[in-house]
Amino acid sequence: MWLHDKAPETQRIYRSDIARFLTFVGKPLNEITIGDVRAFADTLKCASATKARILAAIKSLFAFAKRIDYIRFDVSTAIKLPKVKKISGKRVLGEGDVTKMIALEPDARNRVMLKLLYVTGIRVSELCRLAWCNVQSTGDSTYITVFGKGGKTRTITVDGCMHRSLVLIRGKSGPDEPVFKSHKKGFLDPSQVWRIVRAAAKRADIDADVSPNWLRHAHASHSLDQVCPARLKCT
Repeated sequence: MWLHDKAPETQRIYRSDIARFLTFVGKPLNEITIGDVRAFADTLKCASATKARILAAIKSLFAFAKRIDYIRFDVSTAIKLPKVKKISGKRVLGEGDVTKMIALEPDARNRVMLKLLYVTGIRVSELCRLAWCNVQSTGDSTYITVFGKGGKTRTITVDGCMHRSLVLIRGKSGPDEPVFKSHKKGFLDPSQVWRIVRAAAKRADIDADVSPNWLRHAHASHSLDQVCPARLKCT
């Protein structure tokens, strides 16, 4: 009930965070004390942003439980979230970093995936749901239809370079098959894309915990700088 109206990726992350918390306390929700929550918070030896996210998930769950009268008191109200520095400027990769991530990626599918995340600025959830029927080509132009948050649909145009990259990985795939297949031939899970992006960043000697969203931010930033869509040299 608590998670039903949240985005799929948020549900996945919150489930993981709450499972970790409940495993630590070893009690049902209505028996948990302020001391239990504080003791768990003290075990979180991670970045302040990650700690804030985990504690925010706990506070959200307790607030919901109180709202539906599952618990009498919301013990999480006494817990303050750690302050998180605004690092939006630092979270934008340079064009050289992006190019290096893509150039050093040895897998053809992953290379095209990294290109598409950057060139279009789509979300990882949108990329994972892409099927070939969502990719329509006219000459050297390709139109990609993505399904975003709240069921919103939009169409993105990509250039000939991106078009040819997509053609190279399609092979004999049918219209309902994933653009980016998992090893089991189904649609990729967002966590798999995260691992691919992190590995690409490590390979490129980028000393940061890079996520797919960094490529989305890079797309937006570089597009503004150039007053045109982000581009990559066709290789």
